[in-house]
Amino acid sequence: MLNRFTADYLETLGNADFVAAPRVSGRLASFDGLLMEAVGLTLPVGTVCKVGEGSASVEAEVIGFRNGRTLMMNLGGPAALLPRAPVKPIGPPGEAEVGAALLGRVVDGAGKPIDGLGPIRGAGRWPLAGKLQSPLDRGRVLQPMDVGVRAINGLLTIGQGQRVGIMAGSGVGKSVLLGMIVRAAQADVIVIGLIGERSREVADFLETKVAGAARARSVVVAVPANHSPVLRIRGALRATAIAEGFRDEGKKVLLIMDSLTRVAHAGREIGLALGEPASARGYPPSAIAMLPNLIERAGVDVHTDGSITAIYTVLADGDDGNDPVVDSARSILDGHIVLSRQLAERGVYPAIDIGPSVSRVMTDIADAPHVRAARVLRRNLATYEENRDLVLMGAYRAGADPAIDNAIACHGAIMEYIRQDSDEKVSLGDAVAELVGVFGG
Repeated sequence: MLNRFTADYLETLGNADFVAAPRVSGRLASFDGLLMEAVGLTLPVGTVCKVGEGSASVEAEVIGFRNGRTLMMNLGGPAALLPRAPVKPIGPPGEAEVGAALLGRVVDGAGKPIDGLGPIRGAGRWPLAGKLQSPLDRGRVLQPMDVGVRAINGLLTIGQGQRVGIMAGSGVGKSVLLGMIVRAAQADVIVIGLIGERSREVADFLETKVAGAARARSVVVAVPANHSPVLRIRGALRATAIAEGFRDEGKKVLLIMDSLTRVAHAGREIGLALGEPASARGYPPSAIAMLPNLIERAGVDVHTDGSITAIYTVLADGDDGNDPVVDSARSILDGHIVLSRQLAERGVYPAIDIGPSVSRVMTDIADAPHVRAARVLRRNLATYEENRDLVLMGAYRAGADPAIDNAIACHGAIMEYIRQDSDEKVSLGDAVAELVGVFGG
């Protein structure tokens, strides 16, 4: 009498749909701590493989080919691998789990839950690289989004489906501003990608910024700086894919990614490991070319009426506004918010420098009195900054120029308008009413 295993095996062989498929495997030929080279197998880029055996095995992703060898990069931690270790494919090029099952959860770059709440069940699937859309499938940005920050709502109004960058050096308050937006933003779903940041900051962001009601409508993808560059890029792709999945359901999604610069750094590590020539600031061409592919996935879908409003933080290395990542992001995004170290040193938080900041869709989503009042405030602020040194030295005599007199008189009100406590929420309507009431005359 046949045992159950043998009976099931013979039944499978007799099935008309059964097709025998060989089990593909190869061997590790080279490993320098970052880049692996395998021989004996042919796999598409993006395939995840298991390298090694037992407890010493690690996961790696296929990133390219060279001289008949498959190039892979480690997705896990330290790898105690031996020469000619077995290499076996364990997964096809990536898909992301999407849908309501992810709400309130925290996952890593590989999509594995890290919040201790068990496996994610009932989720749908979406390609990590997204689905290619025609430009005509993208709608215009016509509706404003309330983010709860007075200076942004009034002076740099963001629209549903807009892509915005928060640009600043280190330690100027990017994460605090993001926390204010997460708590107050009027969106159906918030997807947060914490890419390449310190592990301590990830835990702090989750406990202080994504708490209470915000946690229930949020999905967090966390990939700290000590993870592999491939996993950091996968984290950015996964966060965007999750947002696309909700947009396909007709939801108004807010995608926050901190930070786009760390994604570019990961691309730089991979590009240099593959032998690409370095260009400006050591970035190979592929690292900068990756940014528009990621950013262009956000926007309005005309078929579902869903939207992804994306806010990316962009770290200006050395406070250099002409850094290649900053310059490239500025040219792709629909607006940018510049944070000033000088304002932060004066105790003005959020330290938004209104002059160089811009929202390219504001005139499409704000009414005429709102736009006029914002221009009056900008003009007065620019006049004051141009003549600030003269005023502080006492070289300016009151009455010499009415425009300067007016700018000096308004400066206190302008700074108070920009200032806002981190736990304070100011609605779009209140911000506009206050702006028009003071500067709309």
